[in-house]
Amino acid sequence: MRAAVLHAPGDIRVEEIADPKITAPTDAVIRLTAACVCGSDLWPYRGVETLDGPLPMGHEYVGVVEEVGGDVTNVKPGQYVVGSFVASCGSCEICRSGYPSSCVHRVFMAQVGTQSERALIPHADGTLVPLPGTPDAALIPDLLAASDVLGTGWFGAVAAEAGPGRTVAVVGDGAVGLLAVLAARQLGAERIIAMSRHQPRQRLAREFGATDIVTERGDEGVAKLKELTGGLGAHSVVEAVGTQESMQQAVRSARPGGHVGFVGVNHDVALSGEELFFSQVHLHGGPAPVRRFLPELIDLIWQRKINPGKVFDLVVPLDEAAEAYRAMDERRAVKAMLTL
Repeated sequence: MRAAVLHAPGDIRVEEIADPKITAPTDAVIRLTAACVCGSDLWPYRGVETLDGPLPMGHEYVGVVEEVGGDVTNVKPGQYVVGSFVASCGSCEICRSGYPSSCVHRVFMAQVGTQSERALIPHADGTLVPLPGTPDAALIPDLLAASDVLGTGWFGAVAAEAGPGRTVAVVGDGAVGLLAVLAARQLGAERIIAMSRHQPRQRLAREFGATDIVTERGDEGVAKLKELTGGLGAHSVVEAVGTQESMQQAVRSARPGGHVGFVGVNHDVALSGEELFFSQVHLHGGPAPVRRFLPELIDLIWQRKINPGKVFDLVVPLDEAAEAYRAMDERRAVKAMLTL
């Protein structure tokens, strides 16, 4: 099958690799109908993460089940499915507590690779959610977003306790940040402040429900946000980048007693214990438990109540995966979808 493979920083190639095979009775093999490039894929692409040999890329997926192992009962061949970027058993104590992304048997799908024609899905029963039927082509981008960026933005908003009567600030205007805006609106937030310096992303943030835009960054961004909130800061802040500056900006933007949901993949972030002590903010985040939210998100998409697929502003064939990576790396695209 064809798959996007990273050979070295900046070197993405689409080449033939071995077809996936069932290796455990809990596995499934799916034929992808679409794939995409994630902001977190850019870390190894940029050389920030160590690359140990050629690496099949991707961890977001929607497709049709082709084959299942003998113990799989929740999905069957021929069904359209969406799954999380973390494969989880669904039955261990951690999964049952609502944190399948920390399942004791978890497998990060980035270790498998889903920017390909087919993919092996470990723990199929705990990972895959069958759709109510065959989706229209127009729904594919929305469903694909649910596999990671929508679920991650949603978790960021939930972790920040976004809801009625609350002011929510979102640090980061990538796909996750934009969909955290959408999630905050769906959860009933009264005011949503999107922090963005890019006009196309500002427009999409507005469309998703942002009431205010802050273009400043760092301490200047914090000062502007506090000016908008009577000097207090936001009740809820979603951090959707994962850098030192973005985490500091998120913590400092929250009012005492506020909540910060951090879902940006962390890279060398070190927070001051003293600052945290006196900030009196709640911190909650990490790899999003997307599987927890998938049934609800799929239902919202199926009923056409939300359109998260609008974050895909570049659509190219799988064979042009290298261009998809370049466009996102150069911020010419918010998120790139690969057609199969």
